[in-house]
Parts: sequence; C-alpha cells; structure tokens
Amino acid sequence: MDCHGVASVIEIPEGSKKIVLVGNPNVGKSVFFNAFTGMYVDVSNFPGTTVDISHGKYKDDVVIDTPGVYGVSSFNDEERVARDVILYGDIIVNVVDAVHLERDLFLTQQIIDMGKPVVVALNMMDDVKRNGLKIDVKKLSKQLGVEVISTTATKGEGIQEVKEAIHRAKKGNRLQVVEDNILKVLGDVDEESEAVLLLEEDEHMLERHKLVLKYPLRESIYMERRRRVDEIVNQVVAESNQGASFKTKLGRWMIQPLTGIPILLFTLYLMYQAIGVFVAQTVVEITEEIIMGTYYNDFIVGIFTRFVEEGNFVGDLLIGEFGLFTMAPIYLLGLLLPLVVGFYLCLSVLEDSGYLPRIATLVDRLLTYLGLNGRAVIPMILGFGCVTMATITTRLLGSKRERFIATMLLGLAIPCSAQLGVIAGLIAPLGFKYLLIYLVTIFTVFVLTGTALNKVMPGKSTDLLIDLPPLRLPQFNNVLRKTYIKTLMFMKEAGPLFAVGAVTITIMQYTGILEGVTAFFAPITQGFLKLPPQVAQAFIMGIIRRDFGAAGLDSLASAGILSGAQVVVSLVAITLFVPCIAAIMVIFKERSWQESAAIWIGSFILSFLTAGVLAQLIL
Repeated sequence: MDCHGVASVIEIPEGSKKIVLVGNPNVGKSVFFNAFTGMYVDVSNFPGTTVDISHGKYKDDVVIDTPGVYGVSSFNDEERVARDVILYGDIIVNVVDAVHLERDLFLTQQIIDMGKPVVVALNMMDDVKRNGLKIDVKKLSKQLGVEVISTTATKGEGIQEVKEAIHRAKKGNRLQVVEDNILKVLGDVDEESEAVLLLEEDEHMLERHKLVLKYPLRESIYMERRRRVDEIVNQVVAESNQGASFKTKLGRWMIQPLTGIPILLFTLYLMYQAIGVFVAQTVVEITEEIIMGTYYNDFIVGIFTRFVEEGNFVGDLLIGEFGLFTMAPIYLLGLLLPLVVGFYLCLSVLEDSGYLPRIATLVDRLLTYLGLNGRAVIPMILGFGCVTMATITTRLLGSKRERFIATMLLGLAIPCSAQLGVIAGLIAPLGFKYLLIYLVTIFTVFVLTGTALNKVMPGKSTDLLIDLPPLRLPQFNNVLRKTYIKTLMFMKEAGPLFAVGAVTITIMQYTGILEGVTAFFAPITQGFLKLPPQVAQAFIMGIIRRDFGAAGLDSLASAGILSGAQVVVSLVAITLFVPCIAAIMVIFKERSWQESAAIWIGSFILSFLTAGVLAQLIL
C-alpha cells in the first residue's frame, strides 16, 4: 500500500492535508475523532485486510483514525493499516495515555523518528492526580521536541487547544542512532518515514522497494528507543501521595519491600487459613471421611460385593485398598476436589485484583539471585496449581537459561495444588513447629538450587518489563468462572491418571511387585530416611502423580503408621520427588532430552538426600 493506495480508499481533495490520529489501544482517540469530524464521518475497508478505518473532514483537511497499536510495524493487519496511513500522513496527532507514559511514548518516539510533524495530546489527565502522579508537561514537550497539550477528552478539556495546535505541528527530536544512519538509506526510498522503517528491517518496505537488508539496526534502535523513553519518563513524572486514591497508595505499598513483604506474608497467611485450615480440615473432614469415606464407600462396596468376592484380584481391583471404585474416587472427589477448588479460588482472586503482577515486581530482586526475574513468579505461582501447566508457561521467560532454571525449580520444590492440599491437611494438625520445619527445608532447597544453577550456568537473568494494571475489586462472576474452568481442567486430567494409578498399584500389589520394590528401597526408606517400609509404596505412587503419592502418605498417617516427625520427612521427600508422569512428558517436550534427564535425576537425588539429612536431625 503506497500513498496512491491510501487515496484509493479515502477521497483526498487537492491541497488538503492528511491529519492522522494515532495512539495505543483505549487511549480515547475516538473522542478526538468525533470532535474533529462531527457528523461528517465515513468508514472504508482497507484493501487486503479486514480492518475498517474511519475518516472525515475537518475544515479543508481530511482526518483519518487508525487502529490502536503499540508500534508501527507489519506484525498484524491493524499494525499494517496504521503503518500505511502514518507513512503518508502530513500531520500526526498522537493521543497518549498520561498515566502510562512508559508504554505509550515508545510509539510517540517512533513517529518522531519517522520525521513526521507531530502534536501530542496528553489525554486522561484527570486520572493522573487520582493515581498520585505529577507530570511536567513543559519538560516533556522540550524532551520530545514537539508541542504537548494536556487533555481530558471525555470532558472536552484541551480539545480546542489541540485543534489550534495542528498547523503548528513540527518534527521532534530523533534518536541519535536514527539520525546517524538515515542518510545511508534515504536514497533507496521515497520518504524519511520509509527510510526509518527500512533501518528497522520492515519486511514490507524491503519488498516494496525490492531491496536487500544492508543495515540490520532494529535491535539497536528498539533498545535505544526504550532507553530514551525510560529516561524521559524519569525526568518528567513524579509520584505524589497528594490526591492519590487509596487503591493507588496500596498498589505502591505492595511493590516496596518495607511494606510489600508484610502484605505478601499476610496474604499467604490468609491463603493458608483458607486452604490449609478451613478447606483441608473442616471441609475435607466432611467430604472425605463422611460423604465419600462412609456413605459412598459403604454404598459402592455393598453393590459390588453382590457380584465380586473381596480378596481376589477382581475384587481388589474394583473395591480393594487401592480400588478403582473405592480409593480413586474417594481421594479424587473427597480429598482433592475441595482443595483444588479452594486453591484456584484464591489464585483467581489474586489475578483478578491485579495483585499478581505486583508480587512479580516485589520478588524481582530475590529471583535475580536465582538467575530469574520477577516474571518467573507467574509460572511459580501457577506451579502451585499444576506443575504441568506452569512448565508450559515458562515460555514467557526471556532466555533458554531462565527457562531451564525455572523448570528445574518447578519440578523440584513447587508442590501442585492437589499435593499442597494433602500436605496442608497432614501438617496442620501437627502444629506450627513441624510446619516451620517443612517450609524452611523446602525454601532452603529452592534457594540453594536456584543460586547454584545461577552460578554454574553461563549468562545472566534478563530485566523485568511488566505492566502493572490498576488494583480493583475482583469480579465475583469472573472469579467463579476462572475457578470452575481450571478445576474442570484439573479433574479431566487427574481423573484418568488416578484410575490408571489405582489399577497399576493393585496389579503391583497382587503380583508381589510392590513388595519387591518396597524391599529394594528398604535401605533408603528404613535406613537413611528412618521411615516405615510402606512409605516406598507412596513414593512409587508419586511417580504416577504427585498428589497420588501424597494421598498414600495420608492413608499411612491416618492409620497411625507415621509419627509427626516421620510425616514431615516423608512430605519433604515427596515434595522434592521427581515430577509426575504428566509433568515429565511436558518437560521432555519443552526442554531437550539432556536437560529433561538432568531435571529428573537431579530431583530424585536431591529429594532423598534432603529428606535423609532432615531425618538424621529430627528423628
């Protein structure tokens, strides 16, 4: 699409200027467009796309509204349309969200680099005070080299000033890297704006002018543009509590270590009280022991004993100790379902309130010591829901090095929601002492492993770039919908695996394989870990699924086979134990087989080594 292509969809009278409205999504461009054009609006479909653009008249000129974009590029239809209109616009009115300058000014600087006359409408200024901010508009105008006008478009404030400034629009201060290189390519294209996109390796521009890339400067220009925007924001924006809303102040407190850490600890305490105490003890006592363990168990056993004999293989397979219709549904529905619902309910509240990215910002410095950045807290928190799902989300991390470290820590020291629920249910009755021992042990292994990997692996962690949404009260319907969807996904995944686990364990028990494995691991479980031999069965079950193994420990603790200290040792081992089959499959899919094998073997060794050392100390 060239300038004639723009003219083919928009009638531009001779002598008229093309005034182009440009901005990020949801910055209020439509209000400005309506103020300029009134009722004289037309909509046309842009050739080769499904994108409609609005255009109308303002005095003798034509005003064109572009789709909301974050940059001028060729990544999708909206950006291609915006690029094609901006390239051949005469004057650019750039609408900027005053509260999010660090985001919006990237596009502003790119348009300035393109050599276009620009007027910046600094919109939503009414939100600036509510967010406890002060903006030096004159200094911002000087830094950019173009006129900047404060506006609150929804109230009509500043719009007339923008109209009057249009024909005073001027070119701004380009980046030095653009200034130094633009003459090298200007002879190959028609306009300065095209030359800048050529330097930024825009494929459309190379193809249109049948050129071969000579100056690969995209990364250099983008990095310099990001640095320049951050520098400008630091100079012109100041925080102030005067006039700031309580939500704004609270949002700031959440990311400052002095106040943020106590807030985080208090949040985790509330989650523990909700999941570890109320759900794991009160609710589960009703669902597991009464509804499923008594009423359901008696009902299902009564039905099957009419057709099968207890004690033979079929009887054990269906209604035995690890039966397909006894243990599997009792643990899945009575024990795990309420715990998983409780966890996802809490996680959905954190997500919907906007607190989750603030946790990422708060722990960024800590995670840097582990070779990660604050963004890694997202897969870590998701790992408390499902390690399999969290492993997939490590893709959002910036380097292969970070993805390996995060995957190793997920597989090693992050218990999934179902396992976490069983752990909470087992430890809560033991008192604070054993809870503290467990938490300190797991956290120590987590930190030492991450620190060691950070030291031995080449490279360093990438910087954290994350958008902090405004704090808001979670929407009840939205929280329930997220909880329902995630719980349903968990049940669909866990149900078949529990059935497979029940069948596998029953076969191993009936054929004597389970006793053989128990005897084989006896030197470790009984000697080094100082645990009863039956615990080996729980470890085997844990390979199939972590929470399946934790559920096995629950049955041993309920039968009085494990003491309080032995429960803690066995839980440390099962937490640090190798990831379940589903997680291992995803790890092998996401990482190379060498990395996956290292994670699997490393988890196996560290789990028994840590549990063994703990056993020597407390047993």
